[in-house]
Amino acid sequence: MLKWILTLVVAIFLLGIIAPHAARFIRFGRLPGDIACRFRGRTYYLPFATTIILSLIVLIVSRFL
Repeated sequence: MLKWILTLVVAIFLLGIIAPHAARFIRFGRLPGDIACRFRGRTYYLPFATTIILSLIVLIVSRFL
C-alpha cells in the first residue's frame, strides 16, 4: 500500500512539473472541441477534446506499462 501511495505522489509531482511546459507546445485547453463560455462576467472552460486526448494518452501509456 505504501508503495502505491509513493508512486502516486511522485507521478503527481512530475505531472505538476511537466504539464505547464507541455501546455505551451500542445496548447491544452485551446483545441477544436473545447468550449469557452462567458456568463455574468466569468469565463467557464469545458475542455472536451483535451480530456479525450489526455485519456487516450494515459490509456496507451498504461497498456505499455
